[in-house]
Amino acid sequence: MKHFFPLIIILSLVFNCKNNTKPEVKEDSELKELFALMQGSFTSEIQAEVDSTYYNISLHMYPIWENKGHFLYVEQALTSTPKKPYRQRIYEVKRDSDSTFSSAIYKLDVDSLWIGKWKNPKAFDSISLNNIALKEGCEVILKRIAPNQFIGKTGDDTCISTMRGASYARSEVEILEDKIISWDRGFDANGEYVWGAEKAGYIFNKID
Repeated sequence: MKHFFPLIIILSLVFNCKNNTKPEVKEDSELKELFALMQGSFTSEIQAEVDSTYYNISLHMYPIWENKGHFLYVEQALTSTPKKPYRQRIYEVKRDSDSTFSSAIYKLDVDSLWIGKWKNPKAFDSISLNNIALKEGCEVILKRIAPNQFIGKTGDDTCISTMRGASYARSEVEILEDKIISWDRGFDANGEYVWGAEKAGYIFNKID
């Protein structure tokens, strides 16, 4: 009997040590790949030079809140007026399922405070998710179709938009190693096109 209790104690210690071991978190390499491809500065300058129906637009997407997930601050402006962006958003990129990813879109409370802050992403540490508003139905659902290539789109009519007489907006996106192709269009209640590039999406070549 004198050997019974020490044996129980030893087994208990071994069992508790196993239970206290933290499970290894497997890195999502595909999500990491997508997030990396979306980062940087881009321009549609080459496309605008070839086809005058396209504007020369600058697109900047840089990571913020690195300890909270996969968030990007996004700023778009005519290259000729960089201090007057026409779109400022925060994207949240995450995995939705075994085969799909999503990029949720948020609006900032006061856009003007953040103009040019893609140069200093740490500035966003002063705000949180409470200071941004989700654009429901506007998330882009993406699939990885090859290494460094993702294709996705919003729902056909789920993203509400009232710009220029539209009822909803639709976005189609292709993300590659050296470029992002983005086609944003607005449609009225009858499904008629009212704004956006008519022929195809904007080609944003990565410059940084």
